[in-house]
Amino acid sequence: MNKAYKFRIYPNNDQKILMEKTFGCTRFIYNKMLEDKINYYQQEKKMLKVTPAMYKQDYLWLKEVDSLALANVQLNLEKAYKSFFRTPSIGFPKFKSKRKSRASYTSNYVNNNIKLETKHIVLPKLGPIKIMKHRSIPEDYRLKSVTVSKTPTEKYYVGILYEYHKEIEQVKIENSLGLDYTMHGLYKDSNNEDGNYPSYYQASLKKLQRASRELSRCQKGSKNREKKRMKVAKLHEKVSNQRKDFLHKRSRQITNVNDAVIVENLNMKEMSAEMKFGKSVMDNGYGIFLSMLEYKLKGEGKTLIKIDKWYPSSKTCSQCGHVKESLLLSERIYKCSACDSVIDRDYNASINIKKEGLRQVVA
Repeated sequence: MNKAYKFRIYPNNDQKILMEKTFGCTRFIYNKMLEDKINYYQQEKKMLKVTPAMYKQDYLWLKEVDSLALANVQLNLEKAYKSFFRTPSIGFPKFKSKRKSRASYTSNYVNNNIKLETKHIVLPKLGPIKIMKHRSIPEDYRLKSVTVSKTPTEKYYVGILYEYHKEIEQVKIENSLGLDYTMHGLYKDSNNEDGNYPSYYQASLKKLQRASRELSRCQKGSKNREKKRMKVAKLHEKVSNQRKDFLHKRSRQITNVNDAVIVENLNMKEMSAEMKFGKSVMDNGYGIFLSMLEYKLKGEGKTLIKIDKWYPSSKTCSQCGHVKESLLLSERIYKCSACDSVIDRDYNASINIKKEGLRQVVA
């Protein structure tokens, strides 16, 4: 199994300059190889095999950065390019933008070129960098790769990927929980409890709007604009950190007391676009929450069960099984015409989700 640890690092000025060069080189080589592949396919109708080494004679500054970082760019591009031809719906690879793309690069562990120490981490071309190692790593874990990244607030991080061996016994399902997605509370579960998500983005919306207006009035390229950009970035970073902290804690609480969690297989981006609830849907990070739940359950031999998103969980009566022909989104109380039961709409749906998930396991 693989497990990643993320630590903050504090490079000196020379190391920052080389990191920025590496970010730029990886972005450049990705765009250059993608451009050549597109041109070759348009002319020959064939796939072009390209490597970073092919460009180092024409662009000598590519030799200044870690060669493994460039090699990983090639692997990522090949994967994205081939995936498009296998599954066109995922979209064609896009060119990377200097301002919009994430500043990061990945290097592999080869011949002891990466060393993690108590207060420093040694990286290729960069040497020892001060690190805030806030977690201990088991000695039997084997280092595979590192990913260096920079946030919009000028903070540097390193993600360290380890491989380890662990015999995981599948847990027999005794305690299970059904979750029905809700926009404001995150979820309603089959025990009639809410997720109680605090809506961090909505709470900071006025500050964000004010800071964004101030930023828009600044002259491009000015020092004052950079200060305002940093202010907006820090506000977004705070919201993101609050959200992740809440989701990690809540997913851990659920994992500790349940052997299986049953959810609907929803596409949050489609839901946000089609229902025009962009901020409400994307604020709570339900997709991230499910990813956290999945890997935490898997690591303990437990199960995340996803049922079909078209299963009529909201229209079905959890008491008698009667299915309504239609149910408006505004109807928050489910009233069954067959057995006269009255129940909260989301609580009713979560019970049905749990039943359907357990049925699939037994079948």
